[in-house]
Amino acid sequence: MGSNPKGRTTLEVGADGVALITIINPPVNSLSLDVLNSLKQSYDEALRRNDVKAIVVTGANGKFSGGFDITAFGGIQTGKVEQPKPGFVSVEILTKAVEAARKPSVAAIDGLALGGGLEVAMACHARICTPVAQLGLPELQLGVLPGFGGTQRLPRLVGLSKSLEMMLTSKPVKGEEACGLGLVDAVVSPNELVATARQWALDILERRRPWVASLYRTDKLEPLGEAREIFKFARVQTKKQAPNLAHPLVCIDVVEEGVVSGPFAGLWKEAEAFQGLLHSETCKSLVHIFFAQRGTSKVPGITDRGLRPRQVRKVAVVGGGLMGSGIATALVLSNYSVILKEVNDKFLQAGIGRVKANLQSRVKKGNMTQEKFEKTMSLLKGVLDYESFKDVDMVIEAVIENVSLKQQIFADLDRNCPPHCILATNTSTIDLNLIGEKTRSRHRIIGAHFFSPAHVMPLLEIVRTQHTSPQVIVDLLDVGKKIKKTPVVVGNCTGFAVNRMFFPYTMAAMLLVEHGADLYQIDRVITKFGMPMGPFRLADLVGFGVAIATGAQFIQNFPERTYKSMLIPLLQEDKRLGEATRKGFYLYDDRRKASPDPELKKYVEKARSIAGVSIDPKLVKLPEKDIVEMTFFPVVNEACRVLDEGIAVKAADLDIASVMGMGFPPYRGGIIFWADSLGSKYIYSRLEEWSKLYGGFFKPCAYLANRAAKGIPLGAPSGQAKSRM
Repeated sequence: MGSNPKGRTTLEVGADGVALITIINPPVNSLSLDVLNSLKQSYDEALRRNDVKAIVVTGANGKFSGGFDITAFGGIQTGKVEQPKPGFVSVEILTKAVEAARKPSVAAIDGLALGGGLEVAMACHARICTPVAQLGLPELQLGVLPGFGGTQRLPRLVGLSKSLEMMLTSKPVKGEEACGLGLVDAVVSPNELVATARQWALDILERRRPWVASLYRTDKLEPLGEAREIFKFARVQTKKQAPNLAHPLVCIDVVEEGVVSGPFAGLWKEAEAFQGLLHSETCKSLVHIFFAQRGTSKVPGITDRGLRPRQVRKVAVVGGGLMGSGIATALVLSNYSVILKEVNDKFLQAGIGRVKANLQSRVKKGNMTQEKFEKTMSLLKGVLDYESFKDVDMVIEAVIENVSLKQQIFADLDRNCPPHCILATNTSTIDLNLIGEKTRSRHRIIGAHFFSPAHVMPLLEIVRTQHTSPQVIVDLLDVGKKIKKTPVVVGNCTGFAVNRMFFPYTMAAMLLVEHGADLYQIDRVITKFGMPMGPFRLADLVGFGVAIATGAQFIQNFPERTYKSMLIPLLQEDKRLGEATRKGFYLYDDRRKASPDPELKKYVEKARSIAGVSIDPKLVKLPEKDIVEMTFFPVVNEACRVLDEGIAVKAADLDIASVMGMGFPPYRGGIIFWADSLGSKYIYSRLEEWSKLYGGFFKPCAYLANRAAKGIPLGAPSGQAKSRM
């Protein structure tokens, strides 16, 4: 196998006359164009040979197939790889060669049958799977639709409602459920899988079992009147949940075409739609995010040294507040033994109570059994001193943002933890060198910045200083992966990557409001753009105490480019502290539903007079496009500085950080990718224009000016990026 790096299929004929075709393309047997061509050749050979009576298709190493090879997308989009002609896979291979074959075929599915993998299986005449097998069509996550006949066969196997749900949510089903739905015909253990499939194929040949072409089944399809209602409902839901996306609606149209005009018309419409969507901005953005997410754990000069992660068994968390308890929850959920330390029993019981509540909400939702809950809870131990820290492998400090308190804790940890123990801090803004100032072992100090709520949010910022040892970074990358976080390694500076990039986000919105823009319109426009909420609703959620504390850090460190508004302090004076007090920029009812407050005008007017700014008529009637650009271009500008200073290793890491840390819409590809879709020249010229009108806050940085002058994309790697080690 080593001599042939390309994916392929193999064909072996047994004494029973069954040809076993195996898909081989590690790690998940993805369907590259090589594999698909090889599959067709293997089928042609099996159909030609007189010693072959029936066919079984399976995948090597316990995985059927994870779907179409996504690396080919980029090649096709840039024109480096020739795109197969429409219908080549769905019609020529799967419909004409596999499904219409004179010999029956059965898919033997273990592990994964996702996307194109499931589409190959659905073209077979029966499917057998294992209990743990996952079957699904997640193509919409990449901005396309199932393109190998899935939009036509899945509805005919499981009915319209379930098939639309599986495609629109991208959620797979497991063995038993798949069998109940009719997607597979039997569920057997992995060691019986191939033998059962072989016998099943022979039984079809002998007519002891039905010989069924999925494409022509109609028994599961709802009558036309009912079908139209299902499509109507699906469209309404989709427009509500994904108002900026076209491809889910295209998918519904394609399924409907097959129901109304027949399966072949559906197949051709699918092929045509797939070609079009593959070249859409949404698909390019989502494919970029797919690879960027997998690339964050590759850190030049760190992960390429051959270092192996050391085993971390026992972790201590200092501080049981909202963040500390969330971090402890994430750790026990991944089977780490955790010690939670607090300063007194009252705080400790509250911290343990929070972890318990986090886990109980999983039990309530049916995501965890009571038995598993008790077992998970038993991994947590509460303490009031450092006595049990002598055998911990890692400590994560998660106390309030107070420098002297953190310095004291790190000095204590230095004395009480074993020499190999990693000393991590969850600070969101404080310089790590300051925190570790009073310790003797700076090489093991690292930032582990979680986002709130820590057991839910997917991002982990790993912050290194010039002293942090590569081994410690490799260890924390491994822990991050095990607790199901996407880790992004960044350098040490005020705000690190996410908070640093996004500090201008709220400041830009404040500037617009003080110059006459409508606060609630800004939030509406930014939400419509695809953010989970606008900057003012976000400030209410986070709470004004946090907003002022972090804002102060940036004002102190970057005075020339911060916008100082008195709006939040004025609200704070009147005990309006955000959602927690039911009053902030919005008013909140008992169910935390936000509504605009007419009273807010007076605070805006007062802030405006303190700042000495007057209303700009242009900003009062600002078009939506300008609101988006004036809010996000300062973020892009700061992201450019983060790249220029080597705080981030690569632009794609900032794209992931913006999507997973701030909720930037993934279908726009992340902050830098989105900026490059507009062009560095355009962004530079707009910022330059605004800086003349509204001051240094908008001044484009040197990196942006340089890229704009040369016409180089912002995300293109620099010849020599400095790295903050």
